[in-house]
Amino acid sequence: MTSKANAGLISIWISLVSNIALTILKIVVGLLFASPVLVADGIHNAGDIIATVAALTSSMVSKKPADDEHPYGHGKAEVVASALVAVILAIAALWIGYHAVLTLREPPESVSLLPLTAAVVSLVWKQALYVYTIRVGRAVNSKSVLATAYDHLADVYASLAAVIGLGLAYIGERLDWSWAAYGDPVAGIVVSLLVLKLAYEMGTDAIDILMERNVAPGKLALYEKVIAGESEIRRIDRVRAREHGHYIIVDVRVGIPSHYTIQQGHDIGRALKRRIMDSDPDVVEVLVHMNPWNEGE
Repeated sequence: MTSKANAGLISIWISLVSNIALTILKIVVGLLFASPVLVADGIHNAGDIIATVAALTSSMVSKKPADDEHPYGHGKAEVVASALVAVILAIAALWIGYHAVLTLREPPESVSLLPLTAAVVSLVWKQALYVYTIRVGRAVNSKSVLATAYDHLADVYASLAAVIGLGLAYIGERLDWSWAAYGDPVAGIVVSLLVLKLAYEMGTDAIDILMERNVAPGKLALYEKVIAGESEIRRIDRVRAREHGHYIIVDVRVGIPSHYTIQQGHDIGRALKRRIMDSDPDVVEVLVHMNPWNEGE
């Protein structure tokens, strides 16, 4: 668990440093060469810094052990950060779309090679960060790391739009293609819709977890299969499970013979808890409730 937590924190720290560097690069080059699209992308990256700080803080809080005030742990801190990132992405999407519409109404700007190079560097860098963080996020099952990865993916879309737009404008100037100057704003509008869709999916997922939606049917089926394999259990009354950020809590109600002693029921419950946790490494707690079962039921 410690090594997984460290891997997640390292990936978020790398993302934070990268976002700071890319923000400075885009804004400085954009201002020096009067590139509105690059400045807008840099401002978008500035919002990513806030999102990454939120992910870093929540990841550190979520690893704290359970206490008297938070008996189920602090895992949902990551979900709150994921919801915050979704809001930031939605704002960024609206910003990109608004800027793209304004650009459509303005005379096309002359494009230099350096802004185009900066956009390409950003695209490659962000794609590498996305691949890295999505792998780490899935490996450690961290909502904050996954939120950071999807934030990088949104940046990939934005950087791709900048590369397409700046590239078309740069080539269009040299080949006298007047229509090419509008490739940037059109690409920006498309990207804003993609980022808005991503924000919606992240936000609904975070809300579902905060509202304690049941886990995927496949996981429930796995837990039921494990329970059914216990010879002392005569009936499965209910199986529920909920995500708590990077871990899962399972709630089970089963029937055992009514003549069993409390000690026997206790031993069956402990064995069942261990088997469920062994079947799914994401499960950190199993609450088992025993109901009486009588012959003939």
